[in-house]
Amino acid sequence: MLWALRERITEALSRDGYVYKYDLSLPVGRLYDIVTDLRARLGPHAKHVVGYGHLGDGNLHLNVTAEAFSPSLLAALEPHVYEWTAGQQGSVSAGHGVGFRKRDVLGYSKPPGALQLMQQLKALLDPKGILNPYKTLPSQA
Repeated sequence: MLWALRERITEALSRDGYVYKYDLSLPVGRLYDIVTDLRARLGPHAKHVVGYGHLGDGNLHLNVTAEAFSPSLLAALEPHVYEWTAGQQGSVSAGHGVGFRKRDVLGYSKPPGALQLMQQLKALLDPKGILNPYKTLPSQA
C-alpha cells in the first residue's frame, strides 16, 4: 500500500495541471530545501511545489504544477533550479538519466574537463553516433 501511494503521486500531480518535472540529486541534509525555496520564489505563480524521492541516496523528484504551461514560470524555474542544485554540489540529473532535456545543463554538475572526457569516450566507443543519438551529452563541452 505504501508503494501504491508513492506511485500515485505522479498521477495526482498530472491532474493538477501542467507539471514541470526535475530529477535532482542533492546532499541528504539539503534534500527538501529547494522545495521551500521554490515555494517562496514562485508564490502564487505555481499551484504546488512538491518534492519526494530517495532519502538514502539524495535523489529528489521535484514537481511544480501550474494551470497551464507558462514561459514566465519556466524562466523563473530555469536556470534557477540548476544553479541552486550546483550551489549544493548536487547533480541536475539523477535516477532518470539525462536524455534530451538535460544534456545541455550538465555543465551545472560536471566541470568542462569531465564533459570533454565524456565526449571523447563516446566518440571512441560509438564513432558513428548510433547509440542513443543526440542524448546524454551536451552539444558543446
